[in-house]
Formats: sequence, structure tokens, C-alpha cells
Amino acid sequence: MPGMTVPDITLHDGTTIPQLGFGVFQVKPEETQEVVERALEVGYRHLDTAQMYGNEEGVGRAIAASGLPRDELYVTTKLNNGFHRPDDARREFAASLERLGLDHVDLFLIHWPLPTRYDGDYVSTWEVLGELADDKGTTSIGVSNFEPEHLERIIVATGRTPVVNQVEIHPFFTNEAVRAADASHGIVTEAWSPIAKGRVVDDPTIGEIATRLGRTPSQVTLRWHLQRGDIVFPKTLSTDRMRENFALFDFELGDSDVAALSALDEGEPGRTGPNPNQMDWIPR
Repeated sequence: MPGMTVPDITLHDGTTIPQLGFGVFQVKPEETQEVVERALEVGYRHLDTAQMYGNEEGVGRAIAASGLPRDELYVTTKLNNGFHRPDDARREFAASLERLGLDHVDLFLIHWPLPTRYDGDYVSTWEVLGELADDKGTTSIGVSNFEPEHLERIIVATGRTPVVNQVEIHPFFTNEAVRAADASHGIVTEAWSPIAKGRVVDDPTIGEIATRLGRTPSQVTLRWHLQRGDIVFPKTLSTDRMRENFALFDFELGDSDVAALSALDEGEPGRTGPNPNQMDWIPR
């Protein structure tokens, strides 16, 4: 399994990112090191965490324990909603590096735009991420949960374009308007909640394709994401499921299969998470 090659995607800043990664959303802090160590043993080299997850330290300990060269790993973390003001963002980014035990991350994201908070100002937050990139604390910078109008605003205001936009995408919420906006700016889309919190497992359309191909519904769905050109980082605590989610590169979906999954889109009712225009939660 570790010998299986995960494709890289080239970002518009000239760097590359593995198209498949491992996410640690909702992994308990006390379990994170052990879970991530197992993911690295399976072969994952792209790790996606966030300040808000509370488990950066566990990710950092797993990286240190793995003995893997730093340049073989791709590490993403994200700015907590409570730290959008410039000085807070700078301070908390430094704290992230300390928790991770790293001198830089590969990618740093604004986790949510929070248009109803901070007097609607997420541009100054984005400017800070630009400073962090210029100072080499992070190799690349991007955003998460940004709608087309949010992207347009920060790009016009700063002249700096995110390399990625990490948003909710799965067959029941294909989020095509955001994907199109991303593509128009050369931004690569990353998909969170890629299997719709397990809903794909019970879908008859996906099940039929999976049975025909001798794969699981989750594998079929993750393959759909990859063939559409998006980056995906499924989360699981099970080693068997880690291996299953990693085994995506020895089969392909036909065009009709890709279309069949895309046709499951339900629009806004298909979301599993908040609408970014309304999301204003700040952890206490």
C-alpha cells in the first residue's frame, strides 16, 4: 500500500500538493498521534488539520515519531474563527507552528470567511496570510468555505489569489458555482465531507456502480472526486478504512458513472454543514 503513488496537483504558485490526504476533523486530541501514525504507515503523506480541531499537537507528535523527512510530508492547518484580527492571526499562526513542532507549514487557510463578523472584514485577515507566506512561515496560502463573492473580494483588494479553496462537496451537494469560480481564478478545489458523512454508503445509484466495479461506495465516491480534479482527504479512525480510502488509483469510473454521481446533486438542501454566508460561530 505505501508503494501506491498518489498524484500531485500543481498549484498556481508553482508548488505541488498530493491529491489525496488524511483529515483529522473530530479526531480526539488524545487519539490523534496514534491515528495519524497509522495513516502515515498506510502511506498518506498529506495531513489536514486546523486550529479549531484542537489536535495540532497530536499531528506534530505523529510527524516527529514517524521519522519521515519533512519534505516528504504536506501539512495544512487553518486559522481559528476567533483570530481573524491581524495581530491575533499572526500570534495564533506562530502558536500553530509551535504545536505542530514545525518551522513552516505547507499550506495555511482562513477556515471560514465569517462575513457577518469583524464588520465584514476578512480582507485584512487575508493580507496577514500573505505576510506569513512572504516570511516563509507557510509555503502556500488559501481559504476554506469561501463563496464566489468572497473570493472576488480578496483577490481584487489584495491582488493575491488563494491556491486552494476547501469547501463542502459530495454527490448530494456538488457546489458547482464555487468550483467554477475557483477554476476561473486558477484555484484548486479541495472537498470536505467527501462522502456526505457516510450517506453515500446507502445510495442505490452509487451502490450499483460499486457492485459492478467490485469496490465500496466510499471508494467510488472518492474516485469521483479525484476524476473531477478535486483534492480530497477523508477521515477515519479505522486502519482498514484508511487502506480502503487509499486504494483509489487502480480503477477508474466511466464518464457515465461520473455523470450519474453528479446527477445526485440536491443543491442547497444537500449540505451537511453550514452555509458560509451564515456561519458566524466562534469557539469559546
